[in-house]
Amino acid sequence: MGAEMSDDDLRLGDDERLHALNVLGNHYAAGRLDMTEFDERSKAVAAARTVSAVRPAFGDLPGGVPLVVEHGSIRKLDVDDTDSAPAVVSGTSAVREGELELQKLLVRGRRVEVMDGIIVGATLVVFLVLQFVVGWGFAWIVWPSLALTLGIPRALAGFSDDDEELYDELKEAAGEERKARLREASKRIAELGDGRENRS
Repeated sequence: MGAEMSDDDLRLGDDERLHALNVLGNHYAAGRLDMTEFDERSKAVAAARTVSAVRPAFGDLPGGVPLVVEHGSIRKLDVDDTDSAPAVVSGTSAVREGELELQKLLVRGRRVEVMDGIIVGATLVVFLVLQFVVGWGFAWIVWPSLALTLGIPRALAGFSDDDEELYDELKEAAGEERKARLREASKRIAELGDGRENRS
């Protein structure tokens, strides 16, 4: 009797490899991998023939390998890494004080944005109730008060106009950087796919 095959020895199809490459691209776009690491790992995944060959590329990444073996077949795992901020490891000497301040500013800015959304939503509901349910002709008065109400989250978070301007700049820069990384990752994945087709 031959040795029983392990789950890790199951052969990958192009669809599973492409899924793993896309997840690597998400990790690269999130800043977890630099270009060299992404290039090395994506080459290894593109050349992988079995589940075990993919494992090393994801060993130190959140979520692990985006493929799982169940009942003798390979299932792709959904890994949602969109818009996640890079983690700060406590006690790491490499994290500079300025970076911590910027990260704190980003956290405060996100809180203010969430509160803004809640306040605007609540104001709209109050306006609609006063205007259409109660029939009060002066329901528009809630809109000028919105300018004052939106100041509350900023006061509570200690979020100044300068902080808000810097937060907007950071958000825009992070968005542009993420777009550039995603474009680069997509380009690299397409190149690897073309190389695989040429070998066939």
